[in-house]
Amino acid sequence: MFGDFQCPFCLGAQSVLRRVRERLGDRLVFAFRHLPIVERHPLALMAAQASEAAAAQGRFWEFHDALFPVQPRLSRETMLEVGRELGLDVKLMAIEIDSEAYGERIARDVASAAASGATGTPTFFVNGARHFGAYDASSLVEELETGAAEA
Repeated sequence: MFGDFQCPFCLGAQSVLRRVRERLGDRLVFAFRHLPIVERHPLALMAAQASEAAAAQGRFWEFHDALFPVQPRLSRETMLEVGRELGLDVKLMAIEIDSEAYGERIARDVASAAASGATGTPTFFVNGARHFGAYDASSLVEELETGAAEA
């Protein structure tokens, strides 16, 4: 999934992804790639930086899952608050956010999105191919299982 932490559609997709993960369990390999749409979501790039700072401390997925629910009140302080609640070193996290320490990593994801034709968020890829149409849990699970059976 190419996503943006400030995108309301990405927030809406989280419950769908939770159901997909529950249904497929260990059979699912899920990757989140950054595509901050800064023209519409001015805090998306900072949130991507914060998530990568959490990843550097081994807690990307916990941060990812905790940040989306607080999206309506997203701010630098909220990002650090989430980090604090997860037991992260928030002083280091703040330094890394402010210095844009993970800019190159995020830029690689953005370039990958452009190369693959992803222009908005969320954009899903299933079994290596771009998923078009509905992204409800049933549709995604069906496409994932069909692709896995064909592999």
